Amino acid sequence: MTASGAGRPFEVEIGIGTVHGLRFGAPGGRRVLALHGWLDNAASFVPLAAYLDGLDIAAPDLPGHGRSAHMPPGTDYTFVGAVHQVLDIADALGWERFALLGHSMGAGIASLVAAAVPERIERFVAIEALGALPETVEQTVPRLRDAVTSARGLPQRALRVFPDLDAPVRARMRVNALTEASARLLVERGVRDVDGGHVWCSDPRLTVPTAVRMTPDQVDALIAGIECPTRVIYADPPQPYLPEPDRSRRARLLPDGDLAVIAGGHHLHMEQPGEVAAAIGDFLQRTA
Repeated sequence: MTASGAGRPFEVEIGIGTVHGLRFGAPGGRRVLALHGWLDNAASFVPLAAYLDGLDIAAPDLPGHGRSAHMPPGTDYTFVGAVHQVLDIADALGWERFALLGHSMGAGIASLVAAAVPERIERFVAIEALGALPETVEQTVPRLRDAVTSARGLPQRALRVFPDLDAPVRARMRVNALTEASARLLVERGVRDVDGGHVWCSDPRLTVPTAVRMTPDQVDALIAGIECPTRVIYADPPQPYLPEPDRSRRARLLPDGDLAVIAGGHHLHMEQPGEVAAAIGDFLQRTA
């Protein structure tokens, strides 16, 4: 892959601090804000961006991820908070209207953005997620207790130092079923140097369970409130947290949406970028 294919670094200032990211394509094309998954970073879109022509893509490291600032002490990472951060990033780029491209957590956040500010979102491609992860009413209190206990215990945990990148690359390969090339892309952007080696630079608070989630009915209402043309791309087999037939049922709730299913794993946009790009086609470039 060429240096330009690896993306051009950019940074913007928002309320929590500096957000870093990668730009692909060139000005003049459809503006696309690409939002990565949980504990990933902007490098998640390097393989796919090489196949997407005619677009101006900005892929930020979301707050707490990659090289971007962490949330201030005493605050939490929430989907609603992420909506404001995404809009702050768009504002800092000078983008009033733009399209969204999201993977996993990034697709969930993008779903909220699309529903919250329909006048700003032109089109939306959601890969391996749509809407938010729901919770039953019965699990409300256990989830809250688990989240508070986990958060209160974080200051006692020390960061593991890796003498080289082999161990974290192997860990990402194992956990996410990634090839070494894909895992290394994420790891190289996801660690920082310290005495004796490297540590993950993502905020440890990202591993705290979400304290409060929407109910299934609220998630359905959210998806039904996405007004822009939307293309959903799922991998087969489905992820355990979004099984069939519910994930296909969600896609049918979209007022203006369609669904493509591709055999592959959760990070199919990295492992099979050509197939995913073919499924996207000219969808992000259309004006009507």
